[in-house]
Amino acid sequence: MSEPRAEGFVPPPYPYDQLDRLAARCAEHDGGIVDLSIGTPCDPPPPAVIAALSTSDSERGYPPSIGTAALRSAVQRWISRRFDIDVTLDQVAACVGTKEFVATTPHYLRLRTPSRDTVLYPAVAYPTYEMGAILAGCRPVAVPPRPDGGIDLAAIDPADAARALMLWVNSPSNPTGALSDLDAAAAWGRARGVPVFSDECYVEFTWDGRPRTVLETGLDGVVAVHSLSKRSNLAGLRVGCYAGDTELVTYLKEVRKHVGMLVPGPAQAAGVVALDDDEHVHVQRDRYRRRLERLADVLGTWSGIDVPLPAGGFYLWFDARDGWAFAERLAAEGGALVSPGDFYGAGGAHNVRVAVVQPDERIDQVARRLGV
Repeated sequence: MSEPRAEGFVPPPYPYDQLDRLAARCAEHDGGIVDLSIGTPCDPPPPAVIAALSTSDSERGYPPSIGTAALRSAVQRWISRRFDIDVTLDQVAACVGTKEFVATTPHYLRLRTPSRDTVLYPAVAYPTYEMGAILAGCRPVAVPPRPDGGIDLAAIDPADAARALMLWVNSPSNPTGALSDLDAAAAWGRARGVPVFSDECYVEFTWDGRPRTVLETGLDGVVAVHSLSKRSNLAGLRVGCYAGDTELVTYLKEVRKHVGMLVPGPAQAAGVVALDDDEHVHVQRDRYRRRLERLADVLGTWSGIDVPLPAGGFYLWFDARDGWAFAERLAAEGGALVSPGDFYGAGGAHNVRVAVVQPDERIDQVARRLGV
């Protein structure tokens, strides 16, 4: 008779799968669902980017895991233009979109530093920070927000800091849109020997002040993570990059080679074109700002709830008293699907996240359904 098998890891329900019931309710409306739940871009990337996908002649060979010299050079140029910071090609590498980077990096760092086992991340955040820690067999420790929404470094227990493998910051934040003090985060990490990884994929959509990167504090002990998914409406290509501390970037590049983390060659070629074009980003900024203002007005007028504009990003994040109740009511009356805030941690249970990723005419359709 065999021994009973010890229970291993059982993946929790994927958060957005929980919205299927509400999606069906939205679909009952004339004109169908208006999906504002996931940050999937709906606007077109530049035609030259699409052309590059079919003309690079790179589809037959294996692309370099670290990124082609052309792609890393384009990242280098973009960082220089956007932030006035110089990085070398050795300090830049590609990743297969940034979600996989967020999910896998704790595992690789744990192999590098087995004496540390704790991943620090914002308490109200994209769920992959916590899941990446869990998948690596690490302790996920949520760091509460400051009153302004940024990460509260002073709230980190010294015992957790001593065990910390890494600290994630996300600015502008998904879901809150808040901006964190990246100078303080970098200083905190350096003082304690904790690498700071800064997820900056919404940086082009910074509304309060100029776009910031942790690399402005110097490259020692920090890594900035960027993506073309939001900046250039290329979520389907899975082109991301990371840059920063030479030793950290080199270590991750070498580990990822063994895993076979390869951004497809045609996608890398398209990424070069996208990174070298800033004009389409200006156009996209205007679209998102217009949609943020329009939806904040529509939802605030309909619900009587204060819907503030974010400091960055393209999400509305507001206290709806009961996130699920608000989402259900909006699905029933407006045919719009939004994300209850508990998807992003227990601290968001009262909130709702609304992604302004539908065309203007679809947002107007929601307004008409709601009588606004």
